[in-house]
Amino acid sequence: MIRVLVADDQAIVRDGLVTVLDLSDEVEVVGEAADGAQAVRLVAERGPDVVLMDLRMPVLDGAGATARILAERPATRVLVLTTFADDASIAAALRAGAIGYLTKDAGRQELLAAIRAAAAGQAVFDPEVGARLVAGFAPPPPPAGDLRSRFPALTAREADVLALVARGSSNPEIAATLFLSPATVKSYVTTILAKLDATTRAQAIALVLGG
Repeated sequence: MIRVLVADDQAIVRDGLVTVLDLSDEVEVVGEAADGAQAVRLVAERGPDVVLMDLRMPVLDGAGATARILAERPATRVLVLTTFADDASIAAALRAGAIGYLTKDAGRQELLAAIRAAAAGQAVFDPEVGARLVAGFAPPPPPAGDLRSRFPALTAREADVLALVARGSSNPEIAATLFLSPATVKSYVTTILAKLDATTRAQAIALVLGG
């Protein structure tokens, strides 16, 4: 069972999400939060695997709550579920460490698939959001040489890998480009995330694109 906490300031939305999730035999809803601060407290108390996080909430917004949750419990996966898909909202969520980003237009099966993916540590994005990322809502990634200047802890090969990660390349694609094995690329990515103090590829990309 995937333990899920739902954070949304609108009671009718929370109730609807809980109802949908309760129909699945893969998911257990372990809590509901009406604001970001409550979400932080409940995550600490109940240890969910995945948090469905709205962005615009009182007391503490979703991006702020995401950053605090991951600082305290980095193994938690935060999946943003929001009405908004503007560039500023996407960037804020990714920089906070969200592993995925869906809009509330998502259907039940899409939501459940996203929760499964997030629980497995896989980034997942709404098609519109994914298209924005591919198109580059932020400036294009800098070349590997510039990345070494900005992140001096990286080796030259790690900078090469990070540059390709920032362009959206998968591990097999990076392996083919750099003539490495997928296992070696996976090891590089793990080391890069640690050196950047990032918990997900999406957060690493946000750091690179954020300049």
